[in-house]
Amino acid sequence: MPRTGTNEAAFYILEGSGYEIHDDQRYDWAKDDAVVVHTDSVHGHASNGGLARTLVFKAKSIWMYFGLVQQGNSGPVENEERFGPRADWSQVWTPGVRERKKVVTPADTTWELTRDGHIRSIFSPAQTDVRCFSVDLYQQRIPAGSRAAKHWHMADEVLYVQSGSGTSVHWEVEAEIAEKFHARIAKEPTRHTFNAGDTIYVPQNTVHQHIADDGEDVLLLSAQNRLFRSLGYDNVAYLEDAPEYSAEHGVERSG
Repeated sequence: MPRTGTNEAAFYILEGSGYEIHDDQRYDWAKDDAVVVHTDSVHGHASNGGLARTLVFKAKSIWMYFGLVQQGNSGPVENEERFGPRADWSQVWTPGVRERKKVVTPADTTWELTRDGHIRSIFSPAQTDVRCFSVDLYQQRIPAGSRAAKHWHMADEVLYVQSGSGTSVHWEVEAEIAEKFHARIAKEPTRHTFNAGDTIYVPQNTVHQHIADDGEDVLLLSAQNRLFRSLGYDNVAYLEDAPEYSAEHGVERSG
């Protein structure tokens, strides 16, 4: 039976191939594609045969907090006599969303060398042709024995370890309120080892860095709640750049 969902959902396909049915339209997907189940969608998921594995990322609690709780199995409304005839629900959607794509393939994206290292952006505000509004999603590759940037952002972050092993290092940040807000970063971090198949959680307002063990590159899939950007926290503070970026630019940038 098709399910309805007010909240948007982002899927990353780890294995297999299949398709979505969203509002009676079909969208095909395969391994390493990312799929958006759009806001207010009647939807279903199916494989083409065999096992299909996906990761699902949602900012569902935001919809619930805003009182947008209409979801469940499709069917008529209760007390139907109280309401008038059907009207087009999409009247309240952002203009033009129907023309945005719902499936992002690896061919739609490129790897870039950034201050945080090797990044493949999948969903972000810059990708205005994609129908995703609540989740930022990117893939990160850390060469064996290397590390990502030591950096700080306000949004919390969930990372799935696709391959490799290493350590995620976290520095707590405390607010000192004087004539203005000051950040006090812990001198000693906590260290969290990870392996392929693990999930790393970085809390809100935490300085962090991911370090790859020797022997195999680390591949991470990262998701963040995009709402933090709209609250005025649309920046990343880099305290130490990834070594590959520093080597290419001939300088160690920090601060």
